[in-house]
Amino acid sequence: MAVEMASQSQVLVEEKSSVRILTLNRPKQLNALSFHMISRLLQLFLAFEEDPSVKLVILKGHGRAFCAGGDVAAVVRDINQGNWRLGANYFSSEYMLNYVMATYSKAQVSILNGIVMGGGAGVSVHGRFRIATENTVFAMPETALGLFPDVGASYFLSRLPGFFGEYVGLTGARLDGAEMLACGLATHFVPSTRLTALEADLCRINSNDPTFASTILDAYTQHPRLKQQSAYRRLDVIDRCFSRRTVEEIISALEREATQEADGWISATIQALKKGSPASLKISLRSIREGRLQGVGQCLIREYRMVCHVMKGEISKDFVEVLQAFSI
Repeated sequence: MAVEMASQSQVLVEEKSSVRILTLNRPKQLNALSFHMISRLLQLFLAFEEDPSVKLVILKGHGRAFCAGGDVAAVVRDINQGNWRLGANYFSSEYMLNYVMATYSKAQVSILNGIVMGGGAGVSVHGRFRIATENTVFAMPETALGLFPDVGASYFLSRLPGFFGEYVGLTGARLDGAEMLACGLATHFVPSTRLTALEADLCRINSNDPTFASTILDAYTQHPRLKQQSAYRRLDVIDRCFSRRTVEEIISALEREATQEADGWISATIQALKKGSPASLKISLRSIREGRLQGVGQCLIREYRMVCHVMKGEISKDFVEVLQAFSI
């Protein structure tokens, strides 16, 4: 009973005509995904898909985050107690949720009005409609944690323009809403002051046809200019460097660029790579490259095998050691 209550309090459900609104509700933890939340979301998404009265699902977060990732601290506690299989169960359920969302037959709208990191990308980017705002901050910071961009990231990062996905996945770079829209991680950009009105209009939908949601979203969307310092304005440099075969070659290419141009962004990118776990950088690059040739299901299955090896310490012990350091 306590587990069921925790699941229900951490994921709030509203019924508005033919629309269901799900709100991630762990604001103090920036809506980090607990196992209870993942299980509840999976249960709800499967039920809504089978329910003919449900036409549209909206997912959003309570507080200043949409979702800051998975509750990996709990996974590390399990590993420290010698039970990596509990952690494996967490990731298995999370990846199943990602797959359900990626292959969902009904329209879904994720409102990303705040922090979107790691696991938060997994429960949004796979969906049909992703709404960024001026408050959105997106990142895949896993290489700094001794892990790798998972939750199907090898699928969606590998499909960004050029080699921008390698840049985002290896450096953990933070993107704003305008950059998310420009590279395709978001499908629309709506100012946060317009979200209440947008949601009200979406709740009038009474059809499975996603063009109804698309038409409403198109009426609200804006096309903000990229900031002058935006990484996306440097896509030519990113493509020249991050197209290289190995992490070492990527860093060398960036260092050559730095000798030709005094750009603080290049120096910051080099430093970000050098701060990452060497093992994580290598497996992340390979994962994204393999993802280009695989479907989303294949990517998630491969990532699950990879994360099990990481939890067992067979690739490197950086994941557990880094998170232990953060928790001290």
